[in-house]
Amino acid sequence: MQICLADLHDIPVPDDSLVLRNAFNQEAFIFPAHLDESDPVCFDVVLGRNGSGSADGLEHVHPASDETFIVRSGCLKVMIHGHAHMVRERESITIRRGAPHYFVNGHDRQTEFSVIFDPPQQQRRFFANFAATAERRGRWFSARGRPHLLLMALVLHRYRDHLYLANQPVWLQKALFAALAPVARLFGYGLEIQPGK
Repeated sequence: MQICLADLHDIPVPDDSLVLRNAFNQEAFIFPAHLDESDPVCFDVVLGRNGSGSADGLEHVHPASDETFIVRSGCLKVMIHGHAHMVRERESITIRRGAPHYFVNGHDRQTEFSVIFDPPQQQRRFFANFAATAERRGRWFSARGRPHLLLMALVLHRYRDHLYLANQPVWLQKALFAALAPVARLFGYGLEIQPGK
C-alpha cells in the first residue's frame, strides 16, 4: 500500500480499513474496519518525512503490554531507555511493557510499519480515539500536536493502564487524571471512540 503524506487528506481509504490522519505528527493510522480487539492486536502506521509518534515524540510507557514494530518500508528510529535503535525494512523491534520509549521517522521519506500489542488490552480503540480526535478536533491540541492536559486526563483515565508519560510516577498520573477527568467533561472534552465493554 503506497500512501503519500504530503497531503494527509489525499490518502486513499481501502474499503476494508479505517484510515485516520494526524497532521500534527505527519502520521496516518490504518485500522481494520472493525476496532474489536484480537490477540495480539495489530494495526498499521505511515509516518511522513518528519513524522513522529505520540505527540511529537513524547516519551511514554505501556505498563501492561509489549509493543512490537515491524517495518515494511523505510526506517524507524525507536528510542528505548534513551538509546536509539534504527529499525529498517523487514526488521522488527519489541519494547517490553513499562520501558520508556518514543519513535520518529528515521529517514527523509515516508516509513510504513505495523504495530502489535500483546496482550491487546484495547490498544486499537485507544489509538483510534487519539487519531480521530486529532483529525476531527485539532483545537484540542497544541501547535506541536500535544493534547490539552484536560483531554489527556480524560482519555488516559478512561483507557486506564494503556499509556502513561515516562519519568512521572504512574500512581500520581492515575490520581491526577481521575481528578481532572470530570473537569475535562465540564469543559466539553470527550472521546471520539469509547472503550469497549
